[in-house]
Amino acid sequence: MIDRRAFLTLTAMAALAGCSSKFKTYDGPEVTRVVVMKGQRALYLLHHDQVLKAYRISLGYAPVGDKQIEGDGKTPEGRYHIDRRNPDSEFHLSIGISYPNEADIEEAKALGRKPGGDIFIHGRARKNRRRKGDWTAGCISVTDAEMEDIYAMVRDGTVIDIFP
Repeated sequence: MIDRRAFLTLTAMAALAGCSSKFKTYDGPEVTRVVVMKGQRALYLLHHDQVLKAYRISLGYAPVGDKQIEGDGKTPEGRYHIDRRNPDSEFHLSIGISYPNEADIEEAKALGRKPGGDIFIHGRARKNRRRKGDWTAGCISVTDAEMEDIYAMVRDGTVIDIFP
């Protein structure tokens, strides 16, 4: 039989384990649009015209200009959608952006190259926590805690507009 002290210890440990989950819940206003302002290094979650949350971001290692080809280190610009999520991302959590679209594919094809893909909003994960500035391969990065909020708040199908 478990004595009272052991029972209380196990109960406390279980409660604390629940608090540390990377999967948060959100029951506020629906996020109807994500807006990224690359030049300001800012990401906004909006409910129609109301800003619900704002975050500082890091971008691809060559942040100026629109992504054209695989490996250029640029973050895409334009209108996309959130189209997938990865709870097991090596970058803590991530939500996918529907890059490339048909225009992106045609642009890269005209250059004789591939457009690339796998563009996400993601956390930093342990090995990238101390990185400063723009460091991703073209993704949008926030802190892990911020990514937990974004992951809970933003649904698949949400529009994301990425501006220069």
